[in-house]
Amino acid sequence: MNSLKKKIIIVGGGAAGFFTAANIDENKYYVTILEQNSDVLQKVKISGGGRCNVTHACFDPRELTQFYPRGNRELLSVFTKFQPGDTMDWFESRNVPLKIEKDNRIFPESDSSQSIMNTLINEVRSKNFEVKNQVSVTEIVKENETYTVKTKQGDFVADIVIYTTGSSPKSLKIVENLGHKIVEPVPSLFTFNIKNDLLKDLPGTSFENAEIRIPSLKTEESGPLLITHWGLSGPAVLKISAWEARTLAKLKYQFEIEVNFISKPISDAEEELKEFKNQNPKRSIGQSKIFDVTNRFWNKILEINQINPEKQIANLSGKEMNIILENLCKKKLLVTGKSTFKDEFVTAGGVDLREIDFKNMASKLLPNFYICGEVLNIDAITGGFNFQACWSEAWLISQKLNTNS
Repeated sequence: MNSLKKKIIIVGGGAAGFFTAANIDENKYYVTILEQNSDVLQKVKISGGGRCNVTHACFDPRELTQFYPRGNRELLSVFTKFQPGDTMDWFESRNVPLKIEKDNRIFPESDSSQSIMNTLINEVRSKNFEVKNQVSVTEIVKENETYTVKTKQGDFVADIVIYTTGSSPKSLKIVENLGHKIVEPVPSLFTFNIKNDLLKDLPGTSFENAEIRIPSLKTEESGPLLITHWGLSGPAVLKISAWEARTLAKLKYQFEIEVNFISKPISDAEEELKEFKNQNPKRSIGQSKIFDVTNRFWNKILEINQINPEKQIANLSGKEMNIILENLCKKKLLVTGKSTFKDEFVTAGGVDLREIDFKNMASKLLPNFYICGEVLNIDAITGGFNFQACWSEAWLISQKLNTNS
């Protein structure tokens, strides 16, 4: 046993913990990963519907930071050192070919998160690092030059601690007890619960590009939209829920939104409707496919507003036209709650960023203590960005440790 090697304990066997370990020099350190669950890399496993959305094809660090509601300023220097192109190189050089999909999300060509998990696990195993599952950390105590990591399964002594636990209340409490300030976590990336006749019986109906506004907050987002059993989901909703996570928590998830299902100004939609009416006067309203919405959604608008679908479009009154246009372009809906978007469960909140040195992710308060991943007050919209923050931060820690003599 090389007594000159320092002992590192990584608390948390997720993306950030494993990527850090995978890049640490095994000739300099003994590494043990402690994971409280029976399996490691659980978020990697379920991400992207089990395909693992590894990262996003945005290779300009400045542009990349714009996808992070919290942490964008701090991440600029981080992404300058390790960005999505580097992530792609890392996995592809380990025989995991990746592909860029048309929305710029990046997945393994295998379409299986197992490819990513196996690579990370094999890298860590090849270095003879230890991974201990079902070990739940209860406390970390600083003692002179070392740390004692207390668990229900016994104590572990470390020269260096890397804290990558995710953002559970228990893990935040442990680091708070060590002196770090915690920004209270609130949910981010959630769907909107809405009860409205227009959405009733239409789960699964999607819109390629819609616009969502929250008038009271003067904010809007656009993107694909999906009607669910509970209300609305899809990237447009998830994006706005991330950017306004803290404000919507204060509103207790009770607020009004305005939806433009076709992403067109109402004046443009009115022109299209009039033109169609002039060119197809004998067509029934119910059979008139004018806008890029499903027939079921179109007929639902007619049904809830008691417009006879059999009526010829030439006989559509000005009032009826206005009702249709309002429903398509300016539909007001009351949000009465939220549901967690299961694949991408993320919180806004965590360790205060002012207490972290973003050159290497070291704690400014604790020597030889590094923090990265979702335990920090950093989060992103959906699309592979949360993983990219983990890969980049983890890389910085490993490089700092590897260059230490």
